[in-house]
Amino acid sequence: MRTAVLTISNRVSRREAEDASGELLARMAEGAGADVDAMEVLPDDLGLIEDRLHHYVDMAYDLILTTGGTGLTPDDVTPEATQLVIDREVPGFPEAMRAESLKHTPMGMTSREVCGTAGRTLILNFPGSPKAIEQLFPVVGPALGHAVALIHGDRGRAGH
Repeated sequence: MRTAVLTISNRVSRREAEDASGELLARMAEGAGADVDAMEVLPDDLGLIEDRLHHYVDMAYDLILTTGGTGLTPDDVTPEATQLVIDREVPGFPEAMRAESLKHTPMGMTSREVCGTAGRTLILNFPGSPKAIEQLFPVVGPALGHAVALIHGDRGRAGH
């Protein structure tokens, strides 16, 4: 699975903080069979996020994982940018992530991850916290290859 990881954070883009979430998400994705060959850090800018998502869809990436920008602050616009790019929602991934998050904190219900397909690309938003990624990736990671195979029309490889 050719994969791009986008870290969405004003602080990281201004180099006021390290990109711990993006690095962790990339490592976990690789452990689940992804080939992460692109990583970027972007500020919380709706148009820029939308543009970069379109870029990776146009470059025929199988999977785009984002981290950050999924909360309730006015700067958190990753879900809105994702909605502008996707053709179809895949609600099971964010539903599973929120269900798992609620096992750890009631604040999990404030997270607004989105998942969907854009052409033959799966886009999935993760929270910006490394701790949340550690908790949530194991829930969705095993299904990513299956979802990508289905998007590509490969029912045999997808398996159940």
